[in-house]
Amino acid sequence: MSESSPEAVVDAAASVALASAAAAGGGWRRATGIAGAAIGVVAAGAAAGVAIERLTVGRGMRQKARLALDSTGPYGALRGTPGKAYADDGTELYYEVDDVDPQAVPQLSPRRRRLFGRKAPAPVTVVFSHGYCLSQDSWHFQRAALRGVVRTVHWDQRSHGRSGRGARQVQDGVPVDIEQLGRDLKAVIDAAVPDGPIVLVGHSMGGMTVMALADQFPELIRDRVVAVALVGTSSGRLGEVNFGLPVAGVNAVRRVLPGVLKALGQRADLVEKGRRATADLFAGIIKRYSFASRDVDPAVVRFAERMIEGTPIDVVAEYYPAFDNHDKTAALAHFVDKPVLVLAGVGDMVTPSEHSEAIASLLPEAELVLVPDAGHLVMLEHPEVVTDRLADLLTRAGAVPAGATVGGYGSSTAQPG
Repeated sequence: MSESSPEAVVDAAASVALASAAAAGGGWRRATGIAGAAIGVVAAGAAAGVAIERLTVGRGMRQKARLALDSTGPYGALRGTPGKAYADDGTELYYEVDDVDPQAVPQLSPRRRRLFGRKAPAPVTVVFSHGYCLSQDSWHFQRAALRGVVRTVHWDQRSHGRSGRGARQVQDGVPVDIEQLGRDLKAVIDAAVPDGPIVLVGHSMGGMTVMALADQFPELIRDRVVAVALVGTSSGRLGEVNFGLPVAGVNAVRRVLPGVLKALGQRADLVEKGRRATADLFAGIIKRYSFASRDVDPAVVRFAERMIEGTPIDVVAEYYPAFDNHDKTAALAHFVDKPVLVLAGVGDMVTPSEHSEAIASLLPEAELVLVPDAGHLVMLEHPEVVTDRLADLLTRAGAVPAGATVGGYGSSTAQPG
């Protein structure tokens, strides 16, 4: 999921209960018991929102449905030319490149012709950065639409997806900070896009990564970046987000959660067993905090669950402190003369749309798009809205020829190539 993720919070709550019961040390048991009580306030509030769904569909039926969706779901199956970059601490960063297909461009599907016209695009590379507890596959629909039309790079943040575990985190026990992610993105650009114009696209933590890149490498933004898209993200003040829950419960969690996550990360084996045992509850909570509309494709929901479930608890712990410390408001000045898209779901409870409005207020020429009936994973929930707005951005930046875009929200059905 993304920043200060409620899924991670609630995940920790159930994991604390399991690990506390199994822990040999009484002191550790007492500490996590107290923390678990505080986190339980949030867990109960979040779970209430999905209680009816949990009661009306049998557990066995839900398990069978998940297995069926896992075996047939088409999402996250797109693959490109693989590559590896290396961060300044030696962490291996995995990326994939989708190159322009000159033969395919004249034979584009009707939808792609409406998006981009019939001519081949300019040699621009679009670099996509994903959010916390996700992977490069979270851009599935946008990747499908752009595939072969414009050169794209999709990469996995350190300790996510196919990238290696953060070297400093493993060797020195150092938490991740957003500045490190900005340097990681620079390493990926150096390896995958050594020259030529670039469009930067970031969702949630990925948008923060883009801001950190600008903060540390302003000359790269000035000389090579021709457009920026910031989707469901924030430039700071994440400590004020309450996730639609009682303020007292959220404040209690914030006081104890960093220490709890650190303790849980040290007992990852027990915690992962707890996550598996309580997967059914978390599936509903993940849906609640990822999507706002009622008719989301179940295969898309399950796809999001798999990405989030695939993030180990020690990685959740390593990243969590970075978000309260995140403040890259000043870095936005580096985008002021660029075409910028700022997009958010109105129903986003993780990085509320007010944070996107605050970003847009500092970039007067930016296009601000607030998508109704959309949550945090807006690019999966209403993929055509995000794809259409990206197409317009690429056109404004000169990355693709001018052409009309598709109206309406569309569906979550994968578009053919």
